[in-house]
Amino acid sequence: MKNLHTYENDFTTLYVRADHVLVIMKEGITVIPEYQQYLKQVAQKHFPNRPFGYVTHRKNSYAVDPKVYIETSKIKNLVAFAIVSTTSLSLSNAQIEQLFLSIPVQIFDDLDIAEAWIQEVVAQHH
Repeated sequence: MKNLHTYENDFTTLYVRADHVLVIMKEGITVIPEYQQYLKQVAQKHFPNRPFGYVTHRKNSYAVDPKVYIETSKIKNLVAFAIVSTTSLSLSNAQIEQLFLSIPVQIFDDLDIAEAWIQEVVAQHH
């Protein structure tokens, strides 16, 4: 899948694709609610008036403050959230985290399948 834009900072690499963002958090960080401002800015720039999805590819080990998902749920045009992971700890965490989101959430072990699901959900909101 083609990246339209790539952003990188101290805590993440974020790839903007046609109908979603693909996010890879950096090893060892703790994702805090303040980081959601970054996602909101990218969303406003690239998806100002249209639905989009979020795919987190958990290639690295990191912690997430559950309050992050409350902020994520406030992004009005975010319509789906996919978690891609192959480790049992990350999968267990993901199952708990989905309780905090008010949008459709799915857990996958394959990035291509996760992105296909995101595309399908986003298409339903057009």
